[in-house]
Amino acid sequence: MKKTLTISAAAIAAAIALAGCSAGPETASPDASITPGINHDSSGISSSPAPAASGDFNDADTMFAQMMIPHHTQAVAMSDIMLKKEGIPDAVTLLAAKIKAAQAPEIEKMTGWLESWGQPTVMPTNMPSTHSMSGMMGGDGMAKLEAAQGTEAARLFLTQMIAHHEGAVMMAKTETTNGKNADAVQLSKDIVSSQEAEIQEMKDLLAPL
Repeated sequence: MKKTLTISAAAIAAAIALAGCSAGPETASPDASITPGINHDSSGISSSPAPAASGDFNDADTMFAQMMIPHHTQAVAMSDIMLKKEGIPDAVTLLAAKIKAAQAPEIEKMTGWLESWGQPTVMPTNMPSTHSMSGMMGGDGMAKLEAAQGTEAARLFLTQMIAHHEGAVMMAKTETTNGKNADAVQLSKDIVSSQEAEIQEMKDLLAPL
């Protein structure tokens, strides 16, 4: 049975409204549009059946998936913005493509888990505000990235994505500590490993710009 991933900007904004803090340069407001121009048909997020996570799960697993889905979705949107630009250093373009290729399938995977667990794919509106999605860009930050060109765009993308990755690493480490589902905990460890490496890569790319 096919399960189609649908993540509306309104649903994501509602999730972000529950996030109490941000480690990034901006904190998304409840009415901020964080996915301008994202096209799920071309983002690498397919409509093929998403795999279910085997074994038991707890509230930490559910929250991890519900928070990481919009977080990843914004990273894919940021990458899509960069991939449409001209005059971007090749290394930065390759990085944007790598981020999109890695995170789009993870969105599908986590959506499949939530559906198999009988949990909503977005955080309920009664979720305590102490939970946060750190590193998310607000509408202004996304608009600046859309408008920037050339070296300025590359510099802004790297700066924003470093903060974005740092937030994802924080969320993933919480899941590693508190999660119960083996697949979800393994994904959290993979996110920490891959995104910490990419943070260092982005810092190295940013230095000469």
